[in-house]
Amino acid sequence: MKVVVVLPGYNCEQTLRKTYMSIPMEYVNDVVYVDDGSSDNSLIIAKSLHINYIIPHSHNIGYGGNQKTLYDKAIDLGADVIILLHPDYQYDPLLIPTILNKFNNGADVVFASRMKKGKESVRLGMPKYKYYANRLLTAIQNYTFNQKLSEYHTGYRAYKADVLRNIKYHNLSNDFVFDNQLTLEIIRNHYRIDEVYCPAKYERDSSSINFIRSVKYGFLVLWYTFVYKLKFF
Repeated sequence: MKVVVVLPGYNCEQTLRKTYMSIPMEYVNDVVYVDDGSSDNSLIIAKSLHINYIIPHSHNIGYGGNQKTLYDKAIDLGADVIILLHPDYQYDPLLIPTILNKFNNGADVVFASRMKKGKESVRLGMPKYKYYANRLLTAIQNYTFNQKLSEYHTGYRAYKADVLRNIKYHNLSNDFVFDNQLTLEIIRNHYRIDEVYCPAKYERDSSSINFIRSVKYGFLVLWYTFVYKLKFF
């Protein structure tokens, strides 16, 4: 099983090194870093780390657009499993062996969920408004699509490469709602999603979308939930 870890980078100079150095490389074949037009020293730091593959965008095209470049490269490298890991150190790279074990047991997709232990995520630093919005949106989508996921909104995800090969992810948004659109495509195509618990980490240097963009994201999630329900379910 060839494992490729992909890092969607944007202004992560404070945390990129720590994230990369925490990856258990004995489980990983290649690492791909895409820098989405950072205005800080993220790209310089990535080069100093001798990451296997570094791809710079000339300008910022968005979180979803960053992922599209990452997945294209990982698929081109012949990956069997692709793990999306944010380089802001909000998600623990040491969970990679646990995630990979889920694939050995038949998963097509694995989400590292911050919500599997409920309000523990708030105690660990998740803002309360994000916690309750996450729970509400997840409940709505579970009900709509007859699922039992604890979280739809984690950024720590792993996919069998064949899942991404079979989904037209380039047709999805370049913005933050890309992850949720991809989740709906996965559900629509009846792929098996497993979850592992990932403790939330909200440190000073961890990136996070602001309140206004969070509200926009929430409305887009509801909109695409409505659209997918009408079209496919």
